[in-house]
Amino acid sequence: MLEKVGEFNMDKVIQEFELLTRDAERVQRETLKRILEDNASAEYLQSLGLNGRTDPESFKACVPLVTHKELEPYIYRIIDGDASPILTGKPITTMSLSSGTTQGKPKYVPWNDELYETTMQIYQTSFVFRNREFPIKNGKALSFIYGSKQLKTKGGLAARTATSNVFCSAGYKCAMRALQSQCCSPDEVIFGPDFFQSLYCHLLCGLIFREEVQFVSSTFAHSIVHAFRTFEQVWEELCNDIREGVLTRNVTIPSIRMAMSKLLKPNPELANTIHQKCRGLSNWYGLIPELFPNAKYIYGIMTGSMEPYLKKMRHYAGELPLLTADYGSSEGWIAANVNPQLPPEYATYAVLPHIGYFEFIPLSEFENTKGEPDFLCVDPKPMGLTEVKVGEEYEIVMTNPAGLYRYRLGDVVKVMGFHNSTPELKFIRRSSLLLNINIDKNTEKDLQLAVEAAGKLLAEEKLEVVDFSSQVDLSKEPGHYVIFWEISGEASQELLLECCNCLDKSFVDAGYTSSRKVNCIGALELRLVRRGTFQKILDHYLGLGTAVSQYKTPRCVGPTNTRVLQILSENVVNNYLSTAFN
Repeated sequence: MLEKVGEFNMDKVIQEFELLTRDAERVQRETLKRILEDNASAEYLQSLGLNGRTDPESFKACVPLVTHKELEPYIYRIIDGDASPILTGKPITTMSLSSGTTQGKPKYVPWNDELYETTMQIYQTSFVFRNREFPIKNGKALSFIYGSKQLKTKGGLAARTATSNVFCSAGYKCAMRALQSQCCSPDEVIFGPDFFQSLYCHLLCGLIFREEVQFVSSTFAHSIVHAFRTFEQVWEELCNDIREGVLTRNVTIPSIRMAMSKLLKPNPELANTIHQKCRGLSNWYGLIPELFPNAKYIYGIMTGSMEPYLKKMRHYAGELPLLTADYGSSEGWIAANVNPQLPPEYATYAVLPHIGYFEFIPLSEFENTKGEPDFLCVDPKPMGLTEVKVGEEYEIVMTNPAGLYRYRLGDVVKVMGFHNSTPELKFIRRSSLLLNINIDKNTEKDLQLAVEAAGKLLAEEKLEVVDFSSQVDLSKEPGHYVIFWEISGEASQELLLECCNCLDKSFVDAGYTSSRKVNCIGALELRLVRRGTFQKILDHYLGLGTAVSQYKTPRCVGPTNTRVLQILSENVVNNYLSTAFN
């Protein structure tokens, strides 16, 4: 279904999508057959006794469900330079690095040309549906995208984030030009080695091309919010650069300075316009449409762990619509947003049946009597793509063209409906529990709702939660929840204690409230951290090789994530214990 760039035809892409989704079961069988035939020589598949069979029944009977842990011995052989067909028929020459924010360190995931093809199929599909609702002209995109540091593994393989693998692919620029999504920043900015210098120059490029910018985007909402929070601090310096036609001395990387010198010419009129617009804003509300008058929308992944940033995004966006991007992971893409008019909170994603083979474990299959995920108590029996039921929740199992077979992704989704015969999914949460001490079970969404409820108390004093995280503290009995907050200004002790109590009361899970009442779970603790703490956590992950555009704030910090716990602990300026259940 991938359209050649020079022949990109939006009507044809929609027609082919409709055709593929009308008989998703047949397409799934063909996709599995193609993946297994292409990789028939792989040692992993040969060891499982498929003997050339490619039907779903034989595949499920022979190939076990796995997590990354089970595949690590094979992946590390590839990383160390073993070029034999281990997981795939053709050698793997590149690895993707996950963000590492879930486990505390990045995972290596095989990458190949076929994954690039599926990425472009997702991009094309979502673009045509997006452009039908929100048409854009040939212009530019202000895209806050960043290439990660490229590592070389022991065996000489390139390793970088999945987004960087996409940006580095030979056809990427041409594909973006065809999708009218050409980034207004030069490559030297995108792949610059210093995040702040790249971010500053992204903003500067956007302002230089402000009339041509058709939309503002990044991989994740966090990067967009971070960019415009930075703009609030550096806007006068940016205006000065434009007025003088000379880049600030704070940008020191020669390649970036050279690239920017070709774009930056003295323009006092533009500098004055931007200065006046910034001076005229009330608390930066509607900043983006003021700076970029022809922008039609803001685009990026805005669901899941990105939902806490929506309020600030809407503040900067004013009346501009927020359009959430597609559903995927470092392991591969799953589904496209073909209903872009829906607000991010209600977004659904239609699975593309030809980009991978997908199975779904009903959540009831692996929950124990307490309603908690228990991966060891049963042998889950996944369902096929077209067998899922509306209203039910499932964990996704993926088979992709890059050596992952029946791979448990760890995401829980809810089936909201069908587009023809392919399901439309809503992302619910990661399948691993977030906060759990006793019989309680609180997910990332529960934490987000609690922070939003308490954040309303701050908003009454014109303050906001800049970012947040949590941990379960079992250092003494009974264990208790700890919430870390970074806030935008000074708040009174009384207000913060009220916020602490509100957080505690906002976890409405019956297991939590009953445990709190009998003191099986201790009083919730709110720990206030100094300004810049979450920037230090971001810097830590950048040092591990994570790209900013792939970064997700860790919402629950486990005991093995010692460096992040250390950063949080070292920056606590005050703490408060809830009295909500006294």
